[in-house]
Amino acid sequence: MNAPAMAGMIDPEARAAGTREIKLDIERLTYRYWLEREEREFLAFADVSLAVADGEFVCIVGPSGCGKTTLLNVVAGLLKYDEGSLRIGGALVNGPGISRAVVFQHASLLPWRTVTGNVRYGMEMQRRFDEATMRERAAHFIALVGLSGFEGRYPSELSGGMQQRVNLARALATDPEVLLMDEPFAALDAQTREFMQSELLKIWAKQKKTVLFITHQIDEAAYLADRVVVMGTRPGRIKREFAVPFARPRALSVKRDPEFLRLVDSVWSLIEEESARIGVVRAPD
Repeated sequence: MNAPAMAGMIDPEARAAGTREIKLDIERLTYRYWLEREEREFLAFADVSLAVADGEFVCIVGPSGCGKTTLLNVVAGLLKYDEGSLRIGGALVNGPGISRAVVFQHASLLPWRTVTGNVRYGMEMQRRFDEATMRERAAHFIALVGLSGFEGRYPSELSGGMQQRVNLARALATDPEVLLMDEPFAALDAQTREFMQSELLKIWAKQKKTVLFITHQIDEAAYLADRVVVMGTRPGRIKREFAVPFARPRALSVKRDPEFLRLVDSVWSLIEEESARIGVVRAPD
């Protein structure tokens, strides 16, 4: 087993990320929606371009209302973009598909299904796995997220963190090319949230899925990601990207490293600058 990486140690994989195959390719994407009450269009984000390498973990942060979640929903195929292009593994997409799975902020588990039943649900909807495969994959991913022994429990019998583990297992079981995560830990208490961040990295290290992760927490983004992408607003645009230079695996103690704190402060400064431009006051940490 590898020893935990020393804080501040440069990750050689991060240096090589630019040489990997592009899995998610967003090019000059624009999305508008109609404001019914005001009878006008609203430009949610414009001219957004982002290339995410195969197996890369990218976090998007920015002021409230900058279009982070809207962008993720467009990538998921839940919203149809107006201009630009979106490719997964080189294939043009403009709608839902098996190439992506979404982990939302709330677990949204089916209360009448057990842990196993909820993990199987996505596979059943896709109808591309036979019974034996679904049984095997459900057991595998339940074990992977640390819920062995809880297969027969119902959502009401699980903590919030455990429910999000089921949510993650359900998404991974469908074998998506890209995993989309929209503030999946926002509803958890601070201690559980930090624990889940660490657990997510362990799971990701085994699966190496391409991840696009939305969060308001800058330290969460810096801890999880290979790159942190900052969006500005009105309309939403990518302002800057920050490479995260810390080696993997990462211990939570990296959050106390001075270089980590400087990275977090640099991202915060850019968001504060953008928030001041549109008259939004920074929320307390």
